[in-house]
Amino acid sequence: MKYSRLLPFFIFISDFFILNIALKLAYLFSFTYRSSSIEFNNFLLLVNLVWVITSLFTKTYQLSRPLVLSENINKFSSALLYHLVIVLFVIYFFKLYEVGRVELVISYLMFFVLIAVERSWIFFTLDVLRKRGYNKRHIIVIGNEGIAKRLFKSFANHPEYGYHFIDFIDETRMKSVSSEVLFQEMLDKRPDEIFLCYKNNNQDLLKKLVDFGEEHKFKIKFVSDLVLDNGFASVINYENLPVIQLSSHPEISFRTRFFKRSFDILFSLFVMILGSPIFLIVALITKFTSKGPVFFRQERVGLNHKPFRIYKFRSMYVNAELLGPQLSSDNDPRITKWGSILRKSRLDELPQFWNVLKGDMSVVGPRPERQFFIEQLLLKSPNYKKLLTLKPGLTSIGQVNYGYAENIDQMRSRVRYDLIYLNNISFNSDMGIILKTIQVMAQLKGK
Repeated sequence: MKYSRLLPFFIFISDFFILNIALKLAYLFSFTYRSSSIEFNNFLLLVNLVWVITSLFTKTYQLSRPLVLSENINKFSSALLYHLVIVLFVIYFFKLYEVGRVELVISYLMFFVLIAVERSWIFFTLDVLRKRGYNKRHIIVIGNEGIAKRLFKSFANHPEYGYHFIDFIDETRMKSVSSEVLFQEMLDKRPDEIFLCYKNNNQDLLKKLVDFGEEHKFKIKFVSDLVLDNGFASVINYENLPVIQLSSHPEISFRTRFFKRSFDILFSLFVMILGSPIFLIVALITKFTSKGPVFFRQERVGLNHKPFRIYKFRSMYVNAELLGPQLSSDNDPRITKWGSILRKSRLDELPQFWNVLKGDMSVVGPRPERQFFIEQLLLKSPNYKKLLTLKPGLTSIGQVNYGYAENIDQMRSRVRYDLIYLNNISFNSDMGIILKTIQVMAQLKGK
């Protein structure tokens, strides 16, 4: 336990060195800065100074229990974005250094990859150590026995949390002795944290317990008797009144939304600019292989039930839905020969990067549907309405794992995947879905 107090300092220093390694590697192996070595050293000084400030402000070096790698990587990604914005502002506003944009992008990508490797190693090491009984935090649990048993069971199922129970003080014991005697007993045990399992609060005891924790540097945590099934809770403090906010899905923070939108814009611009020759070739082949327009437009339902027009390269013959809305299927006679290749490679979805830039869609998110099918889906899968709290995506975990749906039942199966994504939104999961999508495109496995 004594060495774990040094972990934040170790991570802070490690991140600092990794940043400089990434910059040096980019400079030595791949790129040539248009300025002198002195200018480059001044640039290094700026980047390091801004990183120290950003890291201290965002506390990227602190790990909280339970350890969740995706949350930590997401937190670091946000800090990295703040850092990049500040550095770019200083460079281009004050015109201090002639550093190429490509060099900057690659340097930051290398920094991110190296940090991801470093964090994975740290988390893996801590996980192994805690399962073997090291790096434990000693805790005392007091209060209701029923609630305490649920807490014991949860921590027993997850030894990687790194908690060790040293005492349990039930409600009978709490009522039979004075708070002074109770606190002395806890002090003699020398815990790191105290968990209070409560149903009926003793306000006087709570106040004394909080003061006791502050005085002796113990973390005081309150465990509610509330049990959520497929639900989520967050605590909001209204002055001195903590209120538990309940939701059917985790609330997406402003930081996550901001970072996700920033990534959408940058990634879409990157694809549309570098991929413009592919866009042109696909457009020409689409035009000359069948009669009709190059692009297909259709109304879909997006965030908060707001309709928008989605764009695709046309993969079907003109007037394919004269009989009303229909889902496509294997060997669908409405699909052109070239359209079949487009759909298997997912190249027909490329124009949706324009939808992403406009803000109608995100790169990753549940696929948008038509109102006609949404009404049917809600009858069989009411949880689908949760997905309408997200921007629809160009690709999704459901699309990657299930593909195009041929009927409502298959759409329900795909919804289950997207609900999993809703509960685990992070930069890490988005990148995983994007990489899987690229794999599907390359292997022509798009259903």
